[in-house]
Amino acid sequence: MDIETFTTAIANLSTHKLRTALTMLGMIFGVGAVIAMLSIGSGGEQKALQAIGRLGLRNVIVRAKSVKADERQELRKKSLGVSLRDGEAIMEAVPDVERVLPRVEVKAYKILAPGTKTKGKVLGLASAYRDVAAVGLAEGRFFDARDEREHAQVAVIGPEIRRNLFGYGPAIGKLLKVNDVWLEVIGILTADPAGGSAGSDGIPVGSTAQEIWIPVSTAMRKFDRDPLDAPVDELMVTVKEGVSTRHTADLMKPLLDRLHGGADDYEIVVPEALLEQSRQTQRIFNIVMGSIAGISLLVGGIGIMNIMLASVMERTREIGVRRAIGAKKRDIRVQFVIESFAISILGGICGIVIGIVLARIVAAYAGWPTVITFWSLVLSTGVSMVVGLVSGIYPASRAAELDPIEALRYE
Repeated sequence: MDIETFTTAIANLSTHKLRTALTMLGMIFGVGAVIAMLSIGSGGEQKALQAIGRLGLRNVIVRAKSVKADERQELRKKSLGVSLRDGEAIMEAVPDVERVLPRVEVKAYKILAPGTKTKGKVLGLASAYRDVAAVGLAEGRFFDARDEREHAQVAVIGPEIRRNLFGYGPAIGKLLKVNDVWLEVIGILTADPAGGSAGSDGIPVGSTAQEIWIPVSTAMRKFDRDPLDAPVDELMVTVKEGVSTRHTADLMKPLLDRLHGGADDYEIVVPEALLEQSRQTQRIFNIVMGSIAGISLLVGGIGIMNIMLASVMERTREIGVRRAIGAKKRDIRVQFVIESFAISILGGICGIVIGIVLARIVAAYAGWPTVITFWSLVLSTGVSMVVGLVSGIYPASRAAELDPIEALRYE
């Protein structure tokens, strides 16, 4: 291919700007769809992995099930629900368990500080929870075992709670009131970059920004709780390094069934299994979304082929003149391939821009994180190049095989 062939091909495209632009639309929307869908899928995968990561891959979660109001009284005759007794039994009877950490959610109908109020989630946690939670402290300290033993009225709060109640001024040492209990702020959690998430399999693992953490003993002793509710909302069972969490869950199930008298008032969640399930779901999502976007690219390729075939018919006499003055079949073929290739590449570049913009719009307005990966850019660009080449080969071959004499006679 020489420079003259290339410039001739580009000049022919620029002669019909509107037609070229309309032909590129199929590639633009196809590539844009690939970029946007893959970035949305990658963002969803990252969000799910972060949510599952907060549960810990070495943990097994025992959670109290939600029971209908009219069934709770009858159920409590057989079982107390998830309780500290369950945690003690697991520690004693199940091998390779490192620790069991209870979690209690306080029904907070009022959260306020002098002169202001806010909304949030109040959680009673074990002092060792910080060791397994993927969170840090921006200021202050976390409550310790002594605070837990003494049922200390202290709290570690999320950054949004801090901002709503105390603004940007000092918060450590200040008092806030949850329901009828005053708590002293001793720590501020770091901002959660992942944002909130509904989690997988219905597991609530939202952002810590609107959470208030207090010692679990304080939550159980100082706050009222419906006697028909389970004493504990969740037990986080951490197993030793290298031990299968699925095997541990299998051992826990018959033990808990006996303790609960066969009552179906708890569930066991294995984050490791959720992680594998999430990855498999994401793979299926990527295949489906990629296939839909691929159809758009295919339609774009058909559009390019259609226009190039029309261009061959339109320029039959021009092809005859070029062949008559010495152009080879190869020159004619290369010229039309370059034209279709240029349309696809320009469309691909515009499509990448459109895809990135769409991904940003989704992230900004839908609250869904998007991740634009390098391989998605390479994939979409590569596919658009291949589509351009394939779409141009047949029209280019048709043009190259035209008989010069017949082409010169063509009107």
